[in-house]
Amino acid sequence: MKLTDIMKKRTMFSFEVFPPKTDDGMQKLEGCLEHLYEFQPDYISCTYGAGGSNVGKNLEVCKMIQKAGNNTIPVTHFTCVGNTKEGVKEQLQNYLDQGIDHMLALRGDLPYGWTGTNGDFDYATDLIAFVRREFGDKFEIAASGSPEGHIACGTLEADIAHLKQKQDEGADYIMTQLTYDMEQFKYWLDAIRKAGITMPVDVGVMPVVNKDSVISMCLSRNGCAIPRKLAEVISHHWFDKDPDGNDLPEVKAAFREEGINYTVNQLHEYMALGVDGIHLYAMNTWKNSKEILDRAGIRTLK
Repeated sequence: MKLTDIMKKRTMFSFEVFPPKTDDGMQKLEGCLEHLYEFQPDYISCTYGAGGSNVGKNLEVCKMIQKAGNNTIPVTHFTCVGNTKEGVKEQLQNYLDQGIDHMLALRGDLPYGWTGTNGDFDYATDLIAFVRREFGDKFEIAASGSPEGHIACGTLEADIAHLKQKQDEGADYIMTQLTYDMEQFKYWLDAIRKAGITMPVDVGVMPVVNKDSVISMCLSRNGCAIPRKLAEVISHHWFDKDPDGNDLPEVKAAFREEGINYTVNQLHEYMALGVDGIHLYAMNTWKNSKEILDRAGIRTLK
């Protein structure tokens, strides 16, 4: 089944998880996935691991999703970092042999001290072109899109031009990076359509449940703006430790409550815009996702 076929009929829905580093983490993720399956996601993607690490666990997670037998499609992330052409051919053939034929093609975050990918592919565009050349249509390929522009690109216009190249090289749909700035998202969506990018847009949504995580996600690698409404949520609960440095659970709980409401409103805005898919970052837990989806009313349990 192609995910693009689903998006032609209705709004697609999915989750993202990451590969745990330990067997205990894998066991906990398996339990988390059982809860996520209840929402009948069209697919669940698994990240590749920072700097291309933990690749074996990525395949293990994808196989776990594949074998669950509930019609949820596993989607593997795949990066350029440290990958050679022969290595990519071998790894992707292994995924195909396991029945995994959906991927998100990424350049990938560079490890500390690296100035390039240290592989045969400098950009996701190169990876997409290579996969299409070597495997034809055996993979359905998602391309990453950055509504605020990738931090490695000088301008938003340049970033959109690169996205158009990804389409020209054979990408099937866009999976966006997180953004909390809805006005910027609307501007970007209009801009890519004017640029001739016709791929469906599957929107990545990072739940607002922890103050420090939100700030880190926005500023550490993504260069995302914190819009006024989200800044207010953070400001309302800024002092979440006492003078001795101890956590104040009631403040953290109050932030989570307001943050979940923020996320629910963001989901409603995306749905009102008519996006082709909603991709919720589960972060290997299920309770936050369940509460968000229950409040949003956009996905019902079996």
